Amino acid sequence: MHVHFLDPHRPGSSLIHRLDPRVKLTLALAFILTCALTSPTAWPVYILLFALILSMEVLSELGVGYVLKRAVLAFPFVLAAFPVIFTTPGVPWFEIPFFGWTLTISQAGVARFINIALKSWLSIQAAILLTASTPFPDLLMAMRAIHVPRLLVAIVGLMWRYLFVLVDEALRLLRARAARSGHTDFPSARPGGSLAWRAHIAGGMAGNLFLRAFERSDRIYVAMLARGYDGEVRATPLPVFGTKNRLILVAGLAALGILLLTAFLLG
Repeated sequence: MHVHFLDPHRPGSSLIHRLDPRVKLTLALAFILTCALTSPTAWPVYILLFALILSMEVLSELGVGYVLKRAVLAFPFVLAAFPVIFTTPGVPWFEIPFFGWTLTISQAGVARFINIALKSWLSIQAAILLTASTPFPDLLMAMRAIHVPRLLVAIVGLMWRYLFVLVDEALRLLRARAARSGHTDFPSARPGGSLAWRAHIAGGMAGNLFLRAFERSDRIYVAMLARGYDGEVRATPLPVFGTKNRLILVAGLAALGILLLTAFLLG
């Protein structure tokens, strides 16, 4: 069974889609690095970074809403930085009593948390734009072209491919369970046992899924070795890195460099 919902790539003919994957990967990494190094007090630079990534989303023709909705996925992970609101020293804003303790929220802590959330939000937009406009095999080839270690590229590629294997095995188990489950037209009659019984069955299915996925991945890897796999990603060679791509890459890096310099001056 094909699980197309796992693939973030959205085919298109926009300027961003036609851009060389080496350029897109390099600029995306440079954008994320710029966001990470931008001073927390350089708020005008964040506005410029958001305007830059927003313009790229418009040029990609993916739709701003498409990227922004998926960028919301970054916010649950940002909650891991929530304690900095209480642990960052600074001017107290207000206090919250908590089971005999007093939690002090500082202005510097709130500003730092907003800064982390903003950096994560901008960075995830760049990653979404990169993966949605570039096929995954082209990304692997671009990684090798910019001299990412072969082992790391192989790990990323195998992790991505075995994710589909894992989901395929999970769908097989769900189909088997549905085929063996009894159903009735009476609303009051529920198939299956108690909640504990259902949890026991779900745990057994999870263990079975692990074993089946492990065995299938081992068979796939043996088949790859039989066909000459040696850890190197091989695909259709990327086109020659021409003058146009060099100019776009230099212009993009120069723009990000100017923004980073401005952030250092403001900070």
